[in-house]
Amino acid sequence: MPKRTPEQLLDKRIHDRFVRAMATYQLIEDGDKILVGLSGGKDSMCLTEILARRSQIHHPRFEVEALHVRMENIEYESDVSYLEDFCHQLGVRLHVRMTRFDPTTDKRKSPCFLCSWYRRKVLFNLAQELGFNKIALGHHQDDILHTTLMGLFYQGHFGSMPAKLRMRKMPLTIIRPLCMIEESDLVQMAANKGYQKQKKHCPYENDSHRTDIRKLFDQIAAMNPEARSCIWRALETAGKLVEE
Repeated sequence: MPKRTPEQLLDKRIHDRFVRAMATYQLIEDGDKILVGLSGGKDSMCLTEILARRSQIHHPRFEVEALHVRMENIEYESDVSYLEDFCHQLGVRLHVRMTRFDPTTDKRKSPCFLCSWYRRKVLFNLAQELGFNKIALGHHQDDILHTTLMGLFYQGHFGSMPAKLRMRKMPLTIIRPLCMIEESDLVQMAANKGYQKQKKHCPYENDSHRTDIRKLFDQIAAMNPEARSCIWRALETAGKLVEE
């Protein structure tokens, strides 16, 4: 049997962790209609491709479409024609919507929070309008672990972004199929696939505590390589990764 290349080993590791997350948290079921939030960043592009490939397998049978939300008043954009071609090659229908927000309307919230909230609003509205029952977001394991630390240090509670969250006020379930995949693997996958980078990065991307937490987590992982699995196991034990 020929030895696998580094790229093949990476693809297998990502596939195995995706399938394990799908089974462990029951993220996808027969008949699901899934709308992916496609920002144009590496994570959402990896998620779209993985879901598109997986949808070609007979079990479970599900449909995938994607939504790209453009923020009118933020210098943060992706090449829409590139995303359209990307989705077309995967057999995924792409929806594009425009929205905006005024950061001066609520000084209690950061521009990052408001931008995300308005994008999510468009995502939720389109999902309900077109009859999707699940929304897939591209948060990976590092995102979830960083959010856990932010909650502990800045809000005084233990929790995170769950892998599966059933919404209470609308007939939608949020899933995070990349929840068991490390960011470094997605960075390499994007490089291997030659994904085009976004034209401009968000002007507020370094203004939040998340950047500081990322550095702190790297320091913790350097002290204890098992820190990642320990925090993840604590989240599972506390039932924080699935909210029905």
